[in-house]
Amino acid sequence: MIPPSFDYHSPRSVGEAIGLLASLGADAKILAGGHSLLPMMKLRFAQPSHLIDLNRIDTLRGIHEEGREIVIGAMTTENQLIDSALLHEKVPLLPAAAKQIADPQVRNRGTIGGDIAHGDPANDHPALALALDATMVIAGPHGERRVKAEDFFIGTYVTALADDEILVALRVPALPQGTGWAYEKLKRKTGDWATAGAAVVLHLEAGVVSQVRIGLTNLAATALRATQAEDALRGHPLTEPKIQEAADAAMAICDPSDDLRGDREYKTAMAGQMLKRALRAAAARAHH
Repeated sequence: MIPPSFDYHSPRSVGEAIGLLASLGADAKILAGGHSLLPMMKLRFAQPSHLIDLNRIDTLRGIHEEGREIVIGAMTTENQLIDSALLHEKVPLLPAAAKQIADPQVRNRGTIGGDIAHGDPANDHPALALALDATMVIAGPHGERRVKAEDFFIGTYVTALADDEILVALRVPALPQGTGWAYEKLKRKTGDWATAGAAVVLHLEAGVVSQVRIGLTNLAATALRATQAEDALRGHPLTEPKIQEAADAAMAICDPSDDLRGDREYKTAMAGQMLKRALRAAAARAHH
């Protein structure tokens, strides 16, 4: 299908973009990489009369360090994550996971901010943001505010972003030396969304799990933080029975929808499998 007609706006600054959102109201949509919005427009699920393209706002791109945090501009593409020496050194989970997202063409245009702001539970960055304890930096008419990842994802296509706000950056704590990490996802073919995915960040001290964060992809209306699974692991050695206990706790919170990728039971079972795989991979990367 052909999307309905719309007016196109190309602001040069965040302030100008927010001004457009404020004046155009609910009829306006933000265009980042286009991989989330344009398919919805073609299907007429989204019919904005105004598109505000963020591609000319240079301040929204780039990756730099501030203190112990890595700041990633919302318009940074997946390929830029993959190519970032800073991320490979400080938050290696992100470039490793970005390589698993979609296909090369999409990674060239698709942005981390678009992936997160769209609120699609099938997208990969929400679960990664949960596992990495990321903070979203949001700009609006009254200045900037910050929202933790676990407070940002509210429902399918629903986030903490108000209509007149823009996601401008992610702030991710640098992973301390010795951190274990992994993102494991099951997908039917290259470029497909995950049937189920699990992101893990953990620390081991003397063989015992001291800290762990787990995010799950495409297993509910939003990315899930598997806190019960984390609680099962914290303070214990990462034995196979413990890994199974964590998987069971994660599966208990899954509420996926039946679709062409599988029914609820299959997807939930795969969530357990992906988490077990991710925990073993993260443990193999962790060192003291």
